[in-house]
Amino acid sequence: MADNGTILVVGGGISGLTVALEAAEVGREVVIVERNPYLGGRVAQLNKYFPKLCPPTCGLEINFQRIKKNKKITYYTMTEVEKISGGPGDFQVSLKEMPRYVNEHCTVCAKCEEACDMDIPNEFNFGMNNRKAIYKPSEMAMPMRYVIDKSVTGTASQQKIQDSCPYGAIDFSMQPRTFNIDVASIVWATGWNPYDASKIDNLGFGKVPNVITNMMMERMASPGGPTGGSIVRPSDGKQVNSIAFVQCAGSRDENHLPYCSYVCCLASMKQTTYIREKNPESKATIFYIDLRSPGRYENFYKKVKDDENVSFVKGKVAKVEPGSDGNVILTVEDTVGGDIISQEFEMVVLATGMEPSTASERVPGGSVGYDENKFLLPGGDIIPAGVAKKPADVMTSGQISTAAALKAIQAAGAK
Repeated sequence: MADNGTILVVGGGISGLTVALEAAEVGREVVIVERNPYLGGRVAQLNKYFPKLCPPTCGLEINFQRIKKNKKITYYTMTEVEKISGGPGDFQVSLKEMPRYVNEHCTVCAKCEEACDMDIPNEFNFGMNNRKAIYKPSEMAMPMRYVIDKSVTGTASQQKIQDSCPYGAIDFSMQPRTFNIDVASIVWATGWNPYDASKIDNLGFGKVPNVITNMMMERMASPGGPTGGSIVRPSDGKQVNSIAFVQCAGSRDENHLPYCSYVCCLASMKQTTYIREKNPESKATIFYIDLRSPGRYENFYKKVKDDENVSFVKGKVAKVEPGSDGNVILTVEDTVGGDIISQEFEMVVLATGMEPSTASERVPGGSVGYDENKFLLPGGDIIPAGVAKKPADVMTSGQISTAAALKAIQAAGAK
């Protein structure tokens, strides 16, 4: 019986961290469960985020320090919820932790990485480059510890990695571990996945060179990304001088995501500033259906619009095709002028929308409801937070998560 009022937070992104800190700092015991080998979620993959256009190190590092100093917070990475039973005040939760093969003796000295001769696709950079099969998840990873991909086990690289560590931090004897915890309330903050752009046949992703997604653009612009912050074409490494942003790529479309993801317009405007700052001669064009810049962001929209090298075209992109010399040709239905536009760019960025993680992986137990788009509905046993509840930017996710923390404390009852 969870008589101590413990709160389980599923998801260690910015929303989950917010819930955990708000609850722990008023005295509650909190357990965070995160399936990735690091905390930080999608925000950790961004170059900058609203409202202050800070790098992730800004907000996440502050939260990481607060977690480290708070003894009421316990967190497990590489761990998922397998089963939930019981109800508010008395949940029984089964967790499965996958082996990291690196223990707490790791000093991040990188000797193991130097010894490793196996490469794997870098998922953190959306496959735009490779990384060693033993890796530090990111420059600001928490926990700051290496992790070994399971593909290493049983290979010649396993022994090389084992022998390279002078601190005894490599442990290939680690096995998956299943354990149970009792908690009084559960907050689901598992966030979102970028919509799979390869499902959008007419926009060329995966078929036409130099067509990338908005999250790939974030990694490319990041100093820790696959190009060290240079915005260049994937096909040939050429500096980009002309770039197109295609809004609502798969969004507001009954065949894909029927809803607006709220953040995509502002994300593309933000990304025009990346390329304009890095290459003052560059030109950017945003093709949109409707523009959203709610509240305080209206001034940012005006700032971007005042840049003479940034153009806004109201029109639906009908087709994306290969052009000359690695360029990309867009065919657009201009809804203002009534014309069909054909224009060539050096690179195209698809503003794909937010798909809740619960669209592919449902909550494994408890009383929970979903709306027509598979976002979690409030009112059930499981409390939704952040983008598990609705599309939102970082600031709005924080507001939603603060409210979720209060609900979790209330649901947990008196300590």
